[in-house]
Amino acid sequence: MLSLGDWDEVLAPLFHDERYLKIRAFLKEEYSTHTVFPDMYDLYNCFRYTPFSKLKVVLLGQDPYHNYGQAHGLCFSVQDGIAPPPSLVNIFKELESDVGCNIPSSGNLTKWAKEGVLLLNTSLTVRAHQANSHSKCGWAWFTDSVISLISEKKEHIVFILWGGNARSKKPLIDQKKHLIIESAHPSPLSAYNGFFGSKPFSRTNDYLESVGKTPIDWDLTK
Repeated sequence: MLSLGDWDEVLAPLFHDERYLKIRAFLKEEYSTHTVFPDMYDLYNCFRYTPFSKLKVVLLGQDPYHNYGQAHGLCFSVQDGIAPPPSLVNIFKELESDVGCNIPSSGNLTKWAKEGVLLLNTSLTVRAHQANSHSKCGWAWFTDSVISLISEKKEHIVFILWGGNARSKKPLIDQKKHLIIESAHPSPLSAYNGFFGSKPFSRTNDYLESVGKTPIDWDLTK
């Protein structure tokens, strides 16, 4: 596996765990016999683009998009030239309403990642056209461990939890040290049940400024 920068030391205990070795064996078989997203070289992009030392926010997704050309290792993000899926469209609507950012033409969120937002899915891979198809392969243990390590080793991180799957991770987070912002999921099925109007972007920046950190530049159109 290629280096993940300063995450290498943080995640070393996980990468040497027998449970991770089982995930790797499973993925080797899956990638060789099925179409799996994202591309194996994009699998850990969330860590590559957001160094541990610069981490300010954890935005938690569920599993990668499962259609061609979409997933590239960052939750909710799609590659340039791909139409933003419905949940991302709603995220952009809330972004505009909350902090006045223009709605971008691209659904690529790499800029957020480079600003210090870890765009982490709870499952890092998926079989083409089969949502949640890798949710039982061990990723839950791995990503739960990542969340726990961040909670333990960092201070004053904002955890943004949208929807039931993400909100179930609250027990992993030390709320004395960190801020949790939670709401309904931005999916069209639930966005009107508390996602719209939840102001996650301004609340994140208000907190970061209150603890002496530089706020996130959420504007993707610059």
